[in-house]
Amino acid sequence: MKLRSTPGTLVLLSGLAGAAQAAPAHYVVEPKHTFTTFEVRHFNTSTVRARFERTDGSIVLDREARTGRAEIVIDTASVSSGIADFDKHLKTADFLDSARVPKARFVGTQFSFDGDKVTAVTGDLTLLDKTLPVTLKATNFNCYDSPVLKAHVCGGDFEAVIERSRWGMSWGVDKGIPDDVRLLIQIEAVRK
Repeated sequence: MKLRSTPGTLVLLSGLAGAAQAAPAHYVVEPKHTFTTFEVRHFNTSTVRARFERTDGSIVLDREARTGRAEIVIDTASVSSGIADFDKHLKTADFLDSARVPKARFVGTQFSFDGDKVTAVTGDLTLLDKTLPVTLKATNFNCYDSPVLKAHVCGGDFEAVIERSRWGMSWGVDKGIPDDVRLLIQIEAVRK
């Protein structure tokens, strides 16, 4: 049997070839399932925890090419520990300086994969107007088709330990309040 190539066949084949190559998927952070939390030891005794109530951002993910880009913006004034006086102190120049610097930002540009699962995202964390590299390791990652949102969703749990003094947040270190802060980012993002 001899196949004939017609202009219509060529258009169809080129369209199928383009469809076979997966393009990067664009996602928007879903705020009801996304929170940035932090933990610090209180004089090496108990663990103090707080979270930011407002996190926004977008993600571009190409699981086939194993690349991605994430931009996560955190409203520092939305910090919530459950203790009003502590929240007020966290917003001062001793810590987050929310009046002067209302946003913290993480821009992830290097994605690590195991198969099609993201295992880590390396990028830059800007906090108090200072930008330094940070790697967020995934403790969980998954993508699914949400029956509620009627959309494809990817996300997971990511964490890193940072030394807050590297960003100029040194209050209390000389008094025994630890410099190490454990960041935990719980994120889900919806494909556009």
